[in-house]
Amino acid sequence: MEDFRAAAVQMNARLGEVEANLDQVEQWARRAASEGAQLICFPELSISGHWCAGKVWDVAEPVPGGPSCARLETLAAELECFLSVGIAEQEAAVTYNTQMVIGPDGFMGKQRKLHTSADEYFHFRMGGRVNVIDIGLCRLGIGICYDTVFPETARIAAVKGAEVYLAPHAARCGQWSDDLDKQRAKVTSVKDHARMTFRSRAYDNGMYVIYCNQAGPAGEDTNHCGGILFVDPAGKVMAESETDVIEDEMVVCDLTAEAYESRRRSRCFNLQTRRPEIYGDICRVSD
Repeated sequence: MEDFRAAAVQMNARLGEVEANLDQVEQWARRAASEGAQLICFPELSISGHWCAGKVWDVAEPVPGGPSCARLETLAAELECFLSVGIAEQEAAVTYNTQMVIGPDGFMGKQRKLHTSADEYFHFRMGGRVNVIDIGLCRLGIGICYDTVFPETARIAAVKGAEVYLAPHAARCGQWSDDLDKQRAKVTSVKDHARMTFRSRAYDNGMYVIYCNQAGPAGEDTNHCGGILFVDPAGKVMAESETDVIEDEMVVCDLTAEAYESRRRSRCFNLQTRRPEIYGDICRVSD
């Protein structure tokens, strides 16, 4: 990988308000690019909104080839940056929860969510493979929200060469209280859980992790707590969102090749000493 600057955005993506959400993405991307960011990361379903309301088909689009992808291709070319953005993808007769990566030269790849949580099962088909996308600056792996609960997904990405692991989220936090102290407690709790999870994923796999979550009410009983984390390959938090209430925010952070290489050169680094021939039981259903 190369040294480069990345930005992560937490934002509120309203259900079905595609053009308004795209306007937000564009505004944040322009701001991030003005601060030197070359990779700009947005949350899960940041274009479509986090649909579990029975109407996801109405706003799903082809990826690539849809109007949102086309608009972001134009934007990425103008800003000379890479965008990671979430969208409801339509293919044939089904929809996928998809994170797409677009660069200055156009569409570069996508990751479909592999594990659906709760009611998502009734609205999205699950993807079938872990992809690694080479953007030149680095090789990206992507785990979408619930996918990151499973250590195997990040490990597969690392084994396939990922140097940076994106973790776009639209993690719901239940009913939202009007009490400010309770709001802050909820935001803190969600972020503490994310910190525990992504420090582990980064350390275990020797790769950077960038986590960003939707922030705010997206629809009836659909509330997101926000949160941004940059974690280095040694599992240390490099930068994070500052707010303890729900609001839009952006964090910019510099990633270095040396930190990645240093972790990979460390004594007994587990990807160098792992023995996959004895791990077959992990793929078998226990009695």
